[in-house]
Amino acid sequence: MALPNDGQRKRIVEVGRSGQLIASVRSRLAREIFSGRYQPGQSVQLREIAEHYELDDESVLKTFAELQALGMVNLIGNSSAIIHSPNPKEMQEAYQVRAALEEIAGRTAAPTLKGKTTVLQNELNAMRAAVRDGNLDAYAEHDVRFHRGILAASGNDLLLRVWETLGFDLRIRAAIGKVSKAMPEVVESHQSIVDALEKGRGTEAGLLLRNHVETFLEYLRKSESDSGVHRAFRQDLEGAKDVQQAFFPPESLSVPCLSCATFYQPAHEIGGDYYDFLPLLEGRWGIAIGDVSGKGIGAALIMASLQASLRAQALHPHLDLSALVGDVNRLVFESSPTYFFASLFYAEYEPATRVLKYVNAGHNPPIVVRTSNGSSKLFHLNSVGVPIGIAADSRFPSRTFQLEIDDVLVTYTDGITEAESREGKFWGEKRLEAVLRSSSHKTAEEIMQAILDEVSVFVNGQGQHDDMTLVVVRVHAGCDVESPASD
Repeated sequence: MALPNDGQRKRIVEVGRSGQLIASVRSRLAREIFSGRYQPGQSVQLREIAEHYELDDESVLKTFAELQALGMVNLIGNSSAIIHSPNPKEMQEAYQVRAALEEIAGRTAAPTLKGKTTVLQNELNAMRAAVRDGNLDAYAEHDVRFHRGILAASGNDLLLRVWETLGFDLRIRAAIGKVSKAMPEVVESHQSIVDALEKGRGTEAGLLLRNHVETFLEYLRKSESDSGVHRAFRQDLEGAKDVQQAFFPPESLSVPCLSCATFYQPAHEIGGDYYDFLPLLEGRWGIAIGDVSGKGIGAALIMASLQASLRAQALHPHLDLSALVGDVNRLVFESSPTYFFASLFYAEYEPATRVLKYVNAGHNPPIVVRTSNGSSKLFHLNSVGVPIGIAADSRFPSRTFQLEIDDVLVTYTDGITEAESREGKFWGEKRLEAVLRSSSHKTAEEIMQAILDEVSVFVNGQGQHDDMTLVVVRVHAGCDVESPASD
């Protein structure tokens, strides 16, 4: 193949620069429409828009067609358009989808990008330069290339099709002006993503990408705080918080011969973590804890579906715990979007015998602490099943554990063990185990507080990235079949 001569190379460079200029101007146009430069209901002439932004007619028409697909304008033929009021709620819902999509992309792209992140690092450096120069449109272009590069490396055409269908290129360009005050923090959140991909750490890269998108979404929400639409949305959120709080068991709940302490704190207004205590037939009690993928409204909706399904199945007479969780899985699978799933630990406890039958569907292993002669032994109730909602026909083996008087059962979500320090390190299961060994003689409430205190010291003021749930249960005497207390 013949190499291009000087004249050809010059034309290639000019075409490249022209394409970059058009992309930058289209970004500015989308951003200014989304940011309120034009009034809702205002009619604009595409020819005048083309002249004002120095774009050709085809580029303007293409941009407005994309904006129409996002519900931001209504095209009238090929000559004019009506501007609509931006819909923050719709944008936020789309970003919930984007968060899940990018988590999958990061996980699957890591093997391909291991040791090969030079292009991503160059895009990040270009983003930093654009922020220093105050050039939001240039930043948006490099941000789009960064995230599309990871999607392409994942080799998953479905992810790219979803990205295109929901118009995320244009959403990024349109929304960037809303978070301009937070740009230094937003841009730097990309570095840890590059570092994780460089080392081939797919799980870490996926979580970091999800956190990046959800952090951007949080800034986007805050930017709308002065608008009437957002105030209404905030009121809806506050109402949703009250509704979600009603999902959890009351603090006054009493389980025979168990002392219980619980803690729940979502990363945002509402979240996808879940715990429950269920009074069952024949004096048994159900104990559940779960973690829906993602955070926010979408996760909370799936959490509500999971809880409703579990309660409905658990209250029916049954013998097989595996079948019960299998039925819950099928109900959640049929009622949830494909990009949502949930880990779940569900146990049924019989106070008279202290037998704990359980299914662990992809959840962090609960820990049983047993102290004897001044030393503590830890038992992990490991997962033997996939998370809920992955496939309709998944199987969930059940196991049995014999608890003893003074045993402590600790269940938690990964917001506890994956709480991050300022250096980006996780608190981790080993630190949790150390706290449990040193606190095994304490009450359930004191053990819970000891864990939370250690996490707080470790993160040292670092913002919370994931929902946090902790349930601590201590077994007491008094419920044996032979004891007077059972009469």
